[in-house]
Amino acid sequence: MSAKLYADENVPRLLVQALRRLGHDVLTCQEAGNAGQAIPDDEVLRFATEHDRAVLTMNRRDFFRLHRQRPAHAGIVACTEDADCDGQAGRIHEAITALGDLRSEVVRVNRPRTG
Repeated sequence: MSAKLYADENVPRLLVQALRRLGHDVLTCQEAGNAGQAIPDDEVLRFATEHDRAVLTMNRRDFFRLHRQRPAHAGIVACTEDADCDGQAGRIHEAITALGDLRSEVVRVNRPRTG
């Protein structure tokens, strides 16, 4: 299963590219013309929802709060920072595939513990 995602400004370009290689349709805030404007998180979520895309973000705390306030959205995929973009993309792909429909869901993808 592939997903339609909207990557906010915190998502590394290499992660976006890795997700695209896995077949996901990822629109970045730069491509949408929304970068560098200090757009509030609630507006990021609104934009994504209007375009039927789940938000892909590293800004976990704020988007968890927004989910509690406004649970009707196209989905939120919240990740911890991870230098291994290919590994992270694989974990995101697995989580999305396992869930199927992302609407009104929060998907948490954490960096694996080491050592």
